[in-house]
Amino acid sequence: MNIVEVQEVTKRYANHTALNKVSLSIREGAIFGLLGPNGAGKTTLIRILNRITFPDEGRVLFQGHPLQAEDVSQIGYLPEERGLYKKMKAGEQALYLAQLKGMSASDAKKRLKQKFEQYQISDWWNRPVEELSKGMQQKLQFIITILHNPSFLILDEPFSGFDPINTNLLKEEIMRLSQEGSTIILSTHNMTSVEEICNEIALINKSQKILEGNIYDIKQQFRDNTYVVTVANDNLPGENLFGECFQVDSQQRDEHTTTYTIRVAEGHTANELIQRLSQNCRIISFAEKLPSMNDIFIQQVETFNNEHHAE
Repeated sequence: MNIVEVQEVTKRYANHTALNKVSLSIREGAIFGLLGPNGAGKTTLIRILNRITFPDEGRVLFQGHPLQAEDVSQIGYLPEERGLYKKMKAGEQALYLAQLKGMSASDAKKRLKQKFEQYQISDWWNRPVEELSKGMQQKLQFIITILHNPSFLILDEPFSGFDPINTNLLKEEIMRLSQEGSTIILSTHNMTSVEEICNEIALINKSQKILEGNIYDIKQQFRDNTYVVTVANDNLPGENLFGECFQVDSQQRDEHTTTYTIRVAEGHTANELIQRLSQNCRIISFAEKLPSMNDIFIQQVETFNNEHHAE
């Protein structure tokens, strides 16, 4: 079941089209990566999903019905631009914002105390927000975002300001929330994080969706017949090991082994490469190298831009 369906949504500002007939489906329980260059239209789409603004054309369905004001109580939103009151004490502000989401003061305080301890910021309960580091402010705002157990979370650049340890803590929390039934939109430029925790993505560029689907399926779609091969150096032959059908993209050698990244030419197969290698040297390992999401992102954006520039 899809928790959100965006159907042919268009949004214009003066002479600028921020979204142009964008459609996408977000499956219930998914961790959905919303990707795109700066200015692609991601923030506009996020604002529409939060009912901060509204589409000029098209519609958004939430749990099967048109998105309405009452649905916002089921949404947790962590914006890229942080919105904390600097002079307020951290605990006081968190308690205030939790109550705006419909929680009672007693329930909110109990859960906040637990979360402050989990995220190791208990000592800052009575300190003003302006005294917190950027990372601790990010922790505070994330806690506020998830406190009311929303069924749908929108996280816009959630890892900004975090060191690697706290980034991993946040990733674990995102995956835990997904396992417990929350659906999560993750908007980020960190492609490594996308590969680690997202299972589906949509790529938006210049107001249009140019790619959508399951990450595994997308990586299979853009596979380019590239393999990583490690062979022993004990009987390594000379320069004619591979031949013109097998292009060596990179090579790393240590005392005992040499690792090649090899692209097999069109019309030839991995089996041919294995056969050639096995006739000439001892194979230690052989694995296909699928393109990274970063490679796919760059390739698709550049292809789209070149095609539309030509028009």
